[in-house]
Amino acid sequence: METVILAVVIAVVVLGALGGLVVGSRRKKSLPPPPPAAPDITAPPAEPHVGDEAETPRDEPRRTIEEVDLPGGSAPVVVEEPAAPEIEIPEPTAGRLVRLRARLSRSQNALGKGLLTLLSREHLDDETWEEIEDTLLTADVGVQPTTELVDQLRERVKVLGTRTPTELRGLLREELLKLIGTDADRTVKTEPEDRKPGIVMVVGVNGTGKTTTTGKLARVLVADGRTVVLGAADTFRAAAADQLQTWGERVGAYTVRGPEAGDPASVAFDAVKEGKEMGVDVVLIDTAGRLHTKTGLMDELGKVKRVVEKHAPLDEVLLVLDATTGQNGLVQARVFAEVVDITGIVLTKLDGTAKGGIVIAVQRELGVPVKLIGLGEGADDLAPFEPEAFVDALIGE
Repeated sequence: METVILAVVIAVVVLGALGGLVVGSRRKKSLPPPPPAAPDITAPPAEPHVGDEAETPRDEPRRTIEEVDLPGGSAPVVVEEPAAPEIEIPEPTAGRLVRLRARLSRSQNALGKGLLTLLSREHLDDETWEEIEDTLLTADVGVQPTTELVDQLRERVKVLGTRTPTELRGLLREELLKLIGTDADRTVKTEPEDRKPGIVMVVGVNGTGKTTTTGKLARVLVADGRTVVLGAADTFRAAAADQLQTWGERVGAYTVRGPEAGDPASVAFDAVKEGKEMGVDVVLIDTAGRLHTKTGLMDELGKVKRVVEKHAPLDEVLLVLDATTGQNGLVQARVFAEVVDITGIVLTKLDGTAKGGIVIAVQRELGVPVKLIGLGEGADDLAPFEPEAFVDALIGE
């Protein structure tokens, strides 16, 4: 009996040992691989191969290794630097208005075609001439220019006798060009003979597209081979400086800015100072969009002008007007001209519901030429004003 009990005990012990071996084997198979050895942070990094820098794409973020303090000591951490903004190459300005002519003609043909239709009537009686006057006034040509144009047309049509479509178009083109003027110097003055940089101040009421126009003008200048510094002197409108700086970064122009609600004259002064030290060709100063009914704000605009002129005289003061405002734009122009000496006009939004006659009216009001016109929301939709191309777009082929 004792022998049987001993045999049973031995069998149990043997089976238990065999079971432990199987479980241990399974556990060994399920264990994950050991972690890789920690890198030796005391070893210096490998020397880079010549040409590594050139092989890095320009628009890819660069990576640098910096030492970071940790509770157990310092350790190297890879830090990605933000990629530099891509510099755009603006569209050349030569012939830009011709390229934008289709866009202009789509919104302006009502004036030219309306006049040609009326002039083509078999009998040009007093009622027809009144309709011609109404067409011109509706197009924001203005009372005095309208009277002059109608008198000239009546006289020439009477002398001409026959009125073929080609003759009428040529006649209307000649008279419109006389009103707009082809002899005025429409160059934006940015290259003074005795110094650098040229200084341009941009003024106008909020909502006319003044800051956007300043950015687009920077593109125009860069496209013509000039270097530019931008002065964000519109310190009262939220994000105005950010907006201008974004425009500048696109073409590699440096932007001088100050604190929000800071002194605009100080920013303008610093912009000209930076421009002189950097040796750039042009400094563009974007001023606050002042309500022309606020006398104090208009006085401040005069202060900006005086402070800038401690460096050098202003070469251009461009007034930005929204072409869709019509006669209201003339009121704004009149008040701004009393504060600063306007030397040129920029008409924006001329591709929308604007009437082409505003070009004639505003030139008559201020006695200064329209130098630039905006024909869309695109970055290169600001074009030098060319009277012939403009009139051709008005009256069509």
